Amino acid sequence: MIVSAYLFADGVELADDTLAQCAATLRKGGLIGLPTETVYGLGADADNATAVAQVFAAKGRPSDHPLIVHIAAFDGGMSGVAHYATRVPAFAQQLMSAFWPGPLTLILPRRDGVGAASAGGQNTIGIRCPSHPVAQALLSTLRKPQEGEAVVWGIAAPSANRFGRVSPTTAAHVESELGSSAEDSLLILDGGPCEMGIESTIIDCTRGAPVLLRPGSITSAQVEEACGRKLLSQDELELLETQGLTAPRASGTLESHYAPAAKVRLMDAKALQQALDMLGADLDTSTNVAAARPSIAVYARAPLKTKSKQILLRAMPTDAAVAAHELFSILRELDDHGVKLIWVETPPDAIAWDGVRDRLQRASA
Repeated sequence: MIVSAYLFADGVELADDTLAQCAATLRKGGLIGLPTETVYGLGADADNATAVAQVFAAKGRPSDHPLIVHIAAFDGGMSGVAHYATRVPAFAQQLMSAFWPGPLTLILPRRDGVGAASAGGQNTIGIRCPSHPVAQALLSTLRKPQEGEAVVWGIAAPSANRFGRVSPTTAAHVESELGSSAEDSLLILDGGPCEMGIESTIIDCTRGAPVLLRPGSITSAQVEEACGRKLLSQDELELLETQGLTAPRASGTLESHYAPAAKVRLMDAKALQQALDMLGADLDTSTNVAAARPSIAVYARAPLKTKSKQILLRAMPTDAAVAAHELFSILRELDDHGVKLIWVETPPDAIAWDGVRDRLQRASA
């Protein structure tokens, strides 16, 4: 069941009963779908192990694959961080000051006795402070309990989709993915389309230096500038792991992830055009063109050409932020057309495209 938040240019208005309904559901150990600026999440009280187990079950997600905990923006998020983390390095505090609320997740040492299920049993935990006004309105309400109610310090909220599939960026996406998966109808708080469109940047802050575990809208260059520290490279990370300093497992870092039903293949523009030229005519002669759906979709920045009615062309934005915003929506749209293959032009080798490139590489793995 989708319930709406009323969004305005300068903020958000939530009916008191809507906010109370969502907060009560979480306090009772239930699940809700909620918007963030990155993607929609499937949320539960991060300290309620039974509720968190329902998140894993609804998604079909391995229970040792940790969830990100979302906290309210009180005190710059520090009071929520103090509840979950034993210590916060100075460079991590600098990143919080620079990017919170916003699309940045920090991996920190976890306090014993809190958030264990959300952390997948690890001694570290991923925390972020979302900037979406609807998410913040709900988190703030949970931090202000009425008499007899307990404080909910954070919402564990992985993307609200089946594990490994395309992340949702609208309330309707959540309903199509998970609306019928629960015994009771899933309550979905509609905050409009997500601004960013891809998941948060994840930085490991447990090694004495920042380590990039997952790229996102906040680039590695922005992270380095904000904290005055160089991000460890993948080679340096692997060297640490050979010394027994295993990297924390983090959300969205499996080789295969974010995948639509259609098979995704990455190619450069020249290879795409050559494939279209070779395959187009054969497709039309081997199928009933009038009756058949398109069988191949192409998503590219280059102005490609094809005469085949079996090939669906979609233009990829040339701006990285715009491409990130629409990426998951376009993959879902192409799936809805029933195509079997999605050919995508490889993103540029530029820092701004790291997040989009990462999601497409995992989608094609």
